Amino acid sequence: GDKKKRGKTRKETYSSYIYKVLKQVHPDTGISTRAMSILNSFVNDIFERVATEASKLAAYNKKSTISSREIQTSVRLILPGELAKHAVSEGTKAVTKYSS
Repeated sequence: GDKKKRGKTRKETYSSYIYKVLKQVHPDTGISTRAMSILNSFVNDIFERVATEASKLAAYNKKSTISSREIQTSVRLILPGELAKHAVSEGTKAVTKYSS
């Protein structure tokens, strides 16, 4: 039959950002497409978990807005120990940089 040509939908990924971070920490190291895909899924998964948790926290506190406070609390709840500490400090740094 008469199939309509549809433009390929661009899938948004974190690939370029993951690549930039890789080059900052290991300038001479490459990454396979499969490994990049796995890291992309990982970032999406963590994003989803933090967003869901932050949404619940806002709802519990009868707030209609998710603020950096909800995000920080969510990160503390989702990430284990040392990982949460680093994430919170990086997040605080980013918020400070963004606000100034």
